[in-house]
Amino acid sequence: MNILFASETEKAEFWLPLLQQALPKDKISVSFENPVDVALVATPPAGTLGKLKGVKLIQSLWMGVEKLLADPEYPKGVPLARLIDPGMVAAMSETVLSHVLDWHRHHYRYRAQKAKVEWRRYKQYLAADRTIGILGMGELGSDAARKLLALGFRVAGYSRRPKNLAGVQSFTDLEAMLPLCNALVCLLPLTAGTRGVLNAKTLSLLKPHSCLINVARGGHLVVEDLVRALDSGHLGHAYLDVFDAEPLPTSSPLWKHPGVTITPHSAALTEPRTAIAKVVENVERVRRGETPLHLVDFAAGY
Repeated sequence: MNILFASETEKAEFWLPLLQQALPKDKISVSFENPVDVALVATPPAGTLGKLKGVKLIQSLWMGVEKLLADPEYPKGVPLARLIDPGMVAAMSETVLSHVLDWHRHHYRYRAQKAKVEWRRYKQYLAADRTIGILGMGELGSDAARKLLALGFRVAGYSRRPKNLAGVQSFTDLEAMLPLCNALVCLLPLTAGTRGVLNAKTLSLLKPHSCLINVARGGHLVVEDLVRALDSGHLGHAYLDVFDAEPLPTSSPLWKHPGVTITPHSAALTEPRTAIAKVVENVERVRRGETPLHLVDFAAGY
């Protein structure tokens, strides 16, 4: 088969040797030298999608696919698969746990005290005293939930459809879940229905002095509402990894806000060493005429 690798962000020098080793009989290229059977894409160069009308599968190298779906040149009728990378799933859980523990153990407060040369202890809480709410109970949310439970936290999870995960209180009604939460983690896909979900109303429903962790997409958050929630004292701290404009403009008030921790969209990166087996599995499914795994529901947007 002819496989196209098209990405302006994922580095071909990391991926191509692994792909060629795993698929020695296939021709893998970074240009349209031959008719393409499978395209591996992540932020593909402009015009790439419009040339893929005859392909059997477009395989995203990322979990998020909203930019591919929004591209007017996306070829109709061509299936699109998300990448469920075990390395990325593990990295995301590590990030979620590190932020939850930073807030839970007051480390963000102690860092601020150091800058002011202050010595003050804050009340210690047990993990069992805290309920962590997770928005999105797919692969990422479920893995983070299991690891939070292992540390002793209570966990509530919101999803479109009921999920049965041992130890997790499942909700399909967001407003019913939020008042239980001391911390809220956003892991939702970005769709028309989830854009702006972190807004004045939803933030106000969280318990006082709670924290927000957004490691999904910048479009989920209404920044002005977050700043107001922090300035009022209702929200204790926010950990933001994703933004509508990236890199985050230097003019953004978030850079200087003492209640915000910023990371540069680094919560979980695709790891070629762990992702390659998933990519190869879908290539082999296409070769055998089978349905690829993790196909995107175009109506749902993920």
